Amino acid sequence: MGFSVSGSAAILLVAFFVAFGTFYSAASNSMETVNEARSAAQDDLLTQQNTAINLTDVTVAFNVSGNQRYYVNATVENTGATGLDVEDTDFLLDGRLQTSFLDRAVDGDSSTDVWATGQRLTANMTTDTQPDRLKVVSGPGVADAEVGLSG
Repeated sequence: MGFSVSGSAAILLVAFFVAFGTFYSAASNSMETVNEARSAAQDDLLTQQNTAINLTDVTVAFNVSGNQRYYVNATVENTGATGLDVEDTDFLLDGRLQTSFLDRAVDGDSSTDVWATGQRLTANMTTDTQPDRLKVVSGPGVADAEVGLSG
């Protein structure tokens, strides 16, 4: 074997090692990312399974302040094993997301954002039309609804 054959074999061998090293690094990083995503999904599922809310009371009143608006007062109890965030809890009246509230309080405290197990969240909101449905969705995606509201 001459030098050109030995040299080209050595170049091909080095190229093979470089290519394999690049492939292995990419595959290893990809598998690590997939495993982290699966772990995060399992954590989210566990949080969702440990979350439960109960819409215990909804009242609707009309024209309380003489402004021709409907006032909706809702009380929701955290019956699960997971603490929730008030800011991550959404209220939907007839499918419309409520973004402004007259008051939101956890067991009478409107300054907290922590909604612990066994505590009640009360939310007071207004709307221009007679509401028929109220849906409450917690941060992990667990929801409860009340249909047939009357005022």
